Amino acid sequence: MVNHGAEIDHASPRMDLHDELLDATLRELEAMKAAGVRFVPVSRESLAALPVPGAARKAAERTGAVRTRATVEARPYASAAAPVHPVPALPVSPAPSPRGAQVRPPAPADRPAALAALRERAVVCAKCPHLVTSRKQVVFGVGNPAAELMFVGEAPGADEDAQGEPFVGAAGQLLTKIIQAMGLARSDVYIANILKCRPDMPAGSSGNRKPSPEEMNTCIPWLLGQIEIIQPKVMVALGGVAVEGLLGKSAGITRLRGHWQDFRGTPLMPTFHPAYLLRNQALAEKRKVWEDMLAVMERLAMPVSDKQRHYFLRAAS
Repeated sequence: MVNHGAEIDHASPRMDLHDELLDATLRELEAMKAAGVRFVPVSRESLAALPVPGAARKAAERTGAVRTRATVEARPYASAAAPVHPVPALPVSPAPSPRGAQVRPPAPADRPAALAALRERAVVCAKCPHLVTSRKQVVFGVGNPAAELMFVGEAPGADEDAQGEPFVGAAGQLLTKIIQAMGLARSDVYIANILKCRPDMPAGSSGNRKPSPEEMNTCIPWLLGQIEIIQPKVMVALGGVAVEGLLGKSAGITRLRGHWQDFRGTPLMPTFHPAYLLRNQALAEKRKVWEDMLAVMERLAMPVSDKQRHYFLRAAS
């Protein structure tokens, strides 16, 4: 007589392990798909060697979970000149039905945990040894994980490096005033930088330097991960470096500001960096930035009062 209960008890751990490994693999593939990766390099030899039942493997191929291609094709940027950056796999919630399920960003309730998981990986990043040795801490980002509006700057300065939060120095205080003038608080939006570490400076020198293209290309996957989790409706690029890092455009912020750009389907408004307004106190320049913010408010369907609409109009006339 066959003891079916003993057979089930013996096989169950193996089947549980198999299911866990399969589910983990599918979740990783879904995360890569959400990050814009369209094909995963899996040779037919490797696929044939997988200890997956034939029916399951055929189902995976049929649903597109596994593609036998020799190359990885990433989703292109809106601009042909824009660089293609690698994107770290993002923490996502398991889909109810992995095979053939539609991949979605984390729900608003899950975004704080997803962002915290991404932050844990970013704060130990050591891909730029020269920045690791000079930084005090990684400046990840701050704000609402489900924000509709996201501001992107270039890199942390000395104040940000000391406090571990972006835009807390003089330029950051001005940015806070701009956000408040829009009728929002810093906690309503999300603020981050292209670079998460302060660019190192020569010994004895002060101030900040522009991030190099290599540094931006190495660090920007963390920002892309933040954007993928937060899913902002509108983004604002603060300064030419931020525009260059996001879009690969170096035409100059004076020419680009005030003109909507597209970043992977998200409207992007380039504007002057707050530090520029600290150097140039002309009301006409402040009005230009405010006009950009009015356009952002209108795109987000935010109410605009007469007082807000007429800021600095006398200086601009």
